[in-house]
Amino acid sequence: MLKPVQWMGSSRADLKRFPDPVRDRIGFAIYRAQRGRRHRDAKPLKGFGAGTVEVVARHDGDTFRAVYTVRFETAVDVLHAFQKKARRGIATPKPALDLIRRRADSGSARQARLIAGVRRWTG
Repeated sequence: MLKPVQWMGSSRADLKRFPDPVRDRIGFAIYRAQRGRRHRDAKPLKGFGAGTVEVVARHDGDTFRAVYTVRFETAVDVLHAFQKKARRGIATPKPALDLIRRRADSGSARQARLIAGVRRWTG
């Protein structure tokens, strides 16, 4: 079964601006998640619990990242895609983490509404 992808905020448009090799790698990682598998470059994002994953791709000296969650049965939620600008350290910048957290909370609320709607229809 192939789960649909739910693009949160500007994540899809942001990913489209990445260089082709980066888009291919991250796109394949998302595809693997849709199939219930994990890409070799997908690592758990610390502080977000099980199911929230970060993919890091390097290209021409730049680092690109995408974060998605597979916590929900109904879809793969792509929470954020961005180019890491800082030259020091490998940590994900705090503003990016804050945005990821807000979008993850939004996805959780959407999932809860979906489940409530299904329960309403199935009795």
